[in-house]
Amino acid sequence: GGIQVTASILGATDVLKVIDQGADDTTNAVSIRRFFARTAGVATTTRTADATIIQTRHRIPETPLHEGQILVYQVPLPEPMAKLEPSRAETRRMHGLQEYGLMHVKLYEDIARYGQVANSYDFPVMVNGRYLMSPSPIPAFDNPKLHMMPALQLFGAGREKRIYAVPPYTTVRSLDFDDHPFRAGRAAGVCALCGAGDSYLDEVVTDDRGTRMFVCSDTDYCGGRAALQAAAE
Repeated sequence: GGIQVTASILGATDVLKVIDQGADDTTNAVSIRRFFARTAGVATTTRTADATIIQTRHRIPETPLHEGQILVYQVPLPEPMAKLEPSRAETRRMHGLQEYGLMHVKLYEDIARYGQVANSYDFPVMVNGRYLMSPSPIPAFDNPKLHMMPALQLFGAGREKRIYAVPPYTTVRSLDFDDHPFRAGRAAGVCALCGAGDSYLDEVVTDDRGTRMFVCSDTDYCGGRAALQAAAE
């Protein structure tokens, strides 16, 4: 879905960035970036600030996006209520009437059972105070970045043949309750490479003994911070 959307909007003057779970150097990200460079002849980059189109799988960049940029999401399951109501006709009716009680009940049951909402990713959001939306499998940590984002956000679900969008500067709120407000969780600690304490962290096993460390999921953000620190020394 993401590749189809990207292919349909790419222009000769665009600069493309592709990330897979925040990283520019994964096999998936490198392959897609090379594919478009070879077939469309567009310039590519790993710097978030320099890109006009960013195709992403499962992350929103840590660097704030700006006007004129487009963020393209790869979405496996676009219907937020699909696991609660299998009938597509019924979910369409629910969206039309703004009947989202099923989702609120699901979140309430999570809180009653676990003390918190169980969704650590693909956390449902309300767009413009009206439409329930799946933000794709981004971590709940990224949900606040959806709100009033200056960039255009496009969501493509290839298998489902569906596309939806969030215009720039649109209100996007994570579902919650007054007595259980939404919390964007992350691993405790700081990045072992750049020292960031405000970014989403991945746990990495570094040797056969199971030694672990936490590093920024966003490789461009991490590399930029590390470079600034090295230059200052």
